[in-house]
Amino acid sequence: MTTWMFVAECPIPNDVVELMVPGEQPVAAYKTFRDSAIFTTKRLIVRDAQGITGKKVEVYSLPYSAINMWSSENAGTFDMDAELELWTRAGHIKIKVGKKADVRRLDMLIAHSVLGAQH
Repeated sequence: MTTWMFVAECPIPNDVVELMVPGEQPVAAYKTFRDSAIFTTKRLIVRDAQGITGKKVEVYSLPYSAINMWSSENAGTFDMDAELELWTRAGHIKIKVGKKADVRRLDMLIAHSVLGAQH
């Protein structure tokens, strides 16, 4: 299982354009521990800086069409973080959602992207 942490919503990074195909647009971005995650009109892109300098970057790309099911759980009284889980053709992905990020907004971003892509 892959696990990511979305700390807070942030401005869309300028350099994300170089990762996109024609017609793809950025929708929202979230700060992660080492880099950022960007929701586009076609997929979720998660960038993960690696190494001491952070110059090496691994990029994950999850097309919305690969998401079979998802669940969201808001933070309870004693929980520190909310969670979002995705079941995909690539496997199970858990996204921990920090206090500064809205899990319901993330749920709606995924719902709009996955269900909107099925017309």
